[in-house]
Amino acid sequence: MEQKQATSDRMRACKSKNSSIELALRRALWAEGYRYRINYAKLPGKPDIVLSKPKIVIFCDGEFWHGKDWERRKHDFKANKEFWISKVERTMQRDIETTEKLQTLGWMVLRFWESDINKRLQYCLTTIRNAIESRSEREEVFN
Repeated sequence: MEQKQATSDRMRACKSKNSSIELALRRALWAEGYRYRINYAKLPGKPDIVLSKPKIVIFCDGEFWHGKDWERRKHDFKANKEFWISKVERTMQRDIETTEKLQTLGWMVLRFWESDINKRLQYCLTTIRNAIESRSEREEVFN
């Protein structure tokens, strides 16, 4: 019973908004001069960060919940295996559906893993900067 409670407490502590990785990426974007909306409910999937003018949405995905290295890691579960596997796989499917909906609406979707934000923040910023520049160039061509 203690194990069940400990697992429950750990899972409850996971935040869906204002996580440390979101805050780190948002601070870095702000320092670079980018302004954005957060957890924008008017778009499918309620993106973590929205850059409105270039129509770019950014998701900060935790490795466990969003299934990084899933084929290898899904065998690591010790308890309640079926529940966790179906939960994570449904999240992965929802991520695909959300990305497709946003792209259909004309948004560019960027997804960063937690480890990339923590260990390679500059890479994430460069990717975002390049996406903004490519969207700006495309906009100039069509105007």
